[in-house]
Amino acid sequence: MFSHRIELIGCLLLGIVVALLKGATAESYTVGEDLGWNIPPTGSVAYSTWAASKRFQLGDVVVFKWTGPHTVAEVTQVDFSSCTKSNPIALYDSSPVRITLSSLNGTRYFICTEDNHCSVLGQKVAITMGSAGQYTPVDNDGDNDDDWWRWNSASSLTIGTAFSAVISTVVIFFLNYI
Repeated sequence: MFSHRIELIGCLLLGIVVALLKGATAESYTVGEDLGWNIPPTGSVAYSTWAASKRFQLGDVVVFKWTGPHTVAEVTQVDFSSCTKSNPIALYDSSPVRITLSSLNGTRYFICTEDNHCSVLGQKVAITMGSAGQYTPVDNDGDNDDDWWRWNSASSLTIGTAFSAVISTVVIFFLNYI
């Protein structure tokens, strides 16, 4: 009888682990979707709205596609806010660019370095890992438009945390019956 319970619990736990891992598959997101990485007709709000509607996770791929004279520069938060293009972390000048998100709950900042595409026309995006719908608009320069979006730290349960909780429960269960 005891071994039957162990088998049942083992099958249940295996099902939970498989479900958690299946939910962890990486997604690919094209920045701006149909707009692509081009001058946004509504300014920076186009990209901040797009990014805020997504749930970026570890391993996801962000794809920048464009036509015409554009670049993608990854920059610091300070350089993003001021559209400073003189010291990029990375610079890409050939479309498409595929960037894998590799830092958990971090924000990565991207701008176009062509002419005034970032500073005047709003071609910039901040990609923050976390849950969709947990972003709040931030007005950096006081002109009453949302320059970019910040992730609210009240995040949902991550797969790693859920997996740890399941394993802890199993260990406690078995310790009680040994």
